[in-house]
Amino acid sequence: MRRLFLLCCVWLAACTTLPEGPLSERNYQKAISVGGRLSVRYQQDGKPQSLQGKFRWQQQGEQTDITLYSPLGQTIATIAITPGLAVMTQSGGEKKQAPNVSALTQEVLGWPMPVDGLRYWLQGFVQNLDGKLQTASPEGTHSFQSDGWRVRYVSWQRNASIEYPKRFDMERTTAEAGDIVLRLVIDEWNDR
Repeated sequence: MRRLFLLCCVWLAACTTLPEGPLSERNYQKAISVGGRLSVRYQQDGKPQSLQGKFRWQQQGEQTDITLYSPLGQTIATIAITPGLAVMTQSGGEKKQAPNVSALTQEVLGWPMPVDGLRYWLQGFVQNLDGKLQTASPEGTHSFQSDGWRVRYVSWQRNASIEYPKRFDMERTTAEAGDIVLRLVIDEWNDR
C-alpha cells in the first residue's frame, strides 16, 4: 500500500505543467503579445449588462493594438493606441477616434478599458505614484489600486522561468457605467 501511495505521488509530480528550474527576476517588457479571455459586467441606462469574449494585446513601445473577439472568434473591434490618439475600428468598418482610449471605449463599448494600467498589470507590475514600477508576485502583492481601478491578482502562471499573471480582476465605479467588473484570463504569452 505504501508503494502504491509513493508511486501515485511520483506520478502526480510528473504531471505538473510548470517548467522546471529556478525562477528568474521578471523585467518589464516594452514589447509583448498576449491573448486570452475577458468578461465584463457594467450598467447601461441603469440596466445590468455583461459580455464575454476573447482578446489579443500587442504592445510595441508606446503603441498598443488590441483586438476584441466574440466568444466564437469573430472580430468585434480593433483598437490602435499611440500617445494622444486611440482609433477603434468596429467589425462593420466604422471608425471612431479620441485622444483618450478610456473615453473612446466608454463611448463605443459602454465601459472604459484601463489600457494605461494594463500595460503594466498584464506583466505583473504596479506603477506607484512616483511612476516607478513595483513587482507584484504570487507571494506578495495580490491587490492594489491604480488609475481608479481596484486590481486583484487571482492566479499566476509560469512561462519559461518567469511567473506572470494568469487571471486578474479589476473593479471600478463610474457615473456612466455604474459598477464595472472586468476579468482577464491570459491563455497565451509571448515576449516579442
